[in-house]
Amino acid sequence: ELSVDPATDDHPVTVTLENTGINLGETRTLRANYVVGCDGARSTVRKAIGGQLHGDAAHQAWGVMDILANTDFPDVRHKCLITSSNEGNILILPREGGYLFRMYVELDKLKPDERVSTRNLTQEHMIAAANRIMKPYTIDVKEVVWWSIYEIGHRLSDRFDDVPEGADRNPCVFTAGDACHTHSPKAGQGMNVSMQDTFNLGWKLIHVLTGRADASLLRSYSKERWVEAKRLIDTDHAWSRIMSAPPGQSELDGAGMPRFQKQFIENLEFTGGLAVKYDPSALTAQPVHQDLASGQQIGRRFHSAPVVRVADAMQMQLGHAAEADGRWRIYAFAGEGDGSDAGSAIHKLADWLEHDPASPVVRHTRKDEDIDALIDVRAIFQQSFDQLAYENMPTLLKPKKGKLGLQDYEKVFCTDHKGMGDIFDMRGIDRAKGCMIVVRPDQYIANVLPLDGYAELSAFFDGILLPVGAE
Repeated sequence: ELSVDPATDDHPVTVTLENTGINLGETRTLRANYVVGCDGARSTVRKAIGGQLHGDAAHQAWGVMDILANTDFPDVRHKCLITSSNEGNILILPREGGYLFRMYVELDKLKPDERVSTRNLTQEHMIAAANRIMKPYTIDVKEVVWWSIYEIGHRLSDRFDDVPEGADRNPCVFTAGDACHTHSPKAGQGMNVSMQDTFNLGWKLIHVLTGRADASLLRSYSKERWVEAKRLIDTDHAWSRIMSAPPGQSELDGAGMPRFQKQFIENLEFTGGLAVKYDPSALTAQPVHQDLASGQQIGRRFHSAPVVRVADAMQMQLGHAAEADGRWRIYAFAGEGDGSDAGSAIHKLADWLEHDPASPVVRHTRKDEDIDALIDVRAIFQQSFDQLAYENMPTLLKPKKGKLGLQDYEKVFCTDHKGMGDIFDMRGIDRAKGCMIVVRPDQYIANVLPLDGYAELSAFFDGILLPVGAE
């Protein structure tokens, strides 16, 4: 059980837990400031906060199994859809290791009031159905590593937190994953979108619990993730309808290529996790300066590209320099001719960030912390590494950190002149002016600003983070 007392800020959530292990049936009551329900489609947490799943069901039973098997079907190591005339469909997805593969097998239609659990379907039913669908090919299953029977449903909770419609308070209970959105597994997005939910919520909870931000920051979780969950449900609804339609009965039939192939190509960005786009808010700025980085769209995931690290001339992906550590990042792209000498735009920006009282680094970094503990600044130059004087780089880009005060050599990069691609061209960075790209802790782009946009940068962070001493 779970209940919330909105009249107090002191551990307002009361949770009763029942032991299902050694001390079966024993209960324990806890009080908490925040609770996150990741308890699946039949979520007790969702029900306790009044959330309801809305949507529809396709009344279609499917089975899924990871198997080791022999077959005379020649394309079993390809990702493919097998459509029979009247026995249904199979989706084959090769797994790692060269032997294992996954099969999604269409089983029986369900009556409107029927649940798949009443059919008592087993892995033997799946294997038999697979052989009917694949005929004249056959499949000889040697081992079923994992299997499940499910029914397709596309449902979305009306909200992802405990704040009722119209109430003006900060949330303290949240749901994520299947607890707030359910869909078929065929688009391969169940675990992916669930992790996007909790990554989005995780850094915000950390900011609030460590006094970096006001608790009102948590209101953005439901607002941001509900929209993306709705996109998932809509996409999966279309995907499932196309997959299950008999030949000649899909809206994509006769479109110049097989419907499955067309749908898969059109959804590559979505299945790759790059279709998310958060709307303008305190966390994602209006695209006032978007033209400075046309290939790094505000609200979308930061798009990596190859660079060379100046200190050791190592080729790498810029996106791989960032870790999932709860920090914000500012990538400063130098304008044409801007080098490491004093007086350059990068130097001026770094000096302002390190020393000016209005700088977000100064305003939001605590005295006992490394200078990049909250906001990690990195620079990317257009020259090759041998044309840059590393010793002249501003101190913010080669800070001394940690218990021993060791210098960090991994904050300065340049374009990759070794053939992998030029990040300025690949990501539409304005070569003449350069720019700053502000990236959230969950690696979504929060803002694009000119290199001298000091006031705008300061105002942006002031709208999210608390100044030091105000926690």
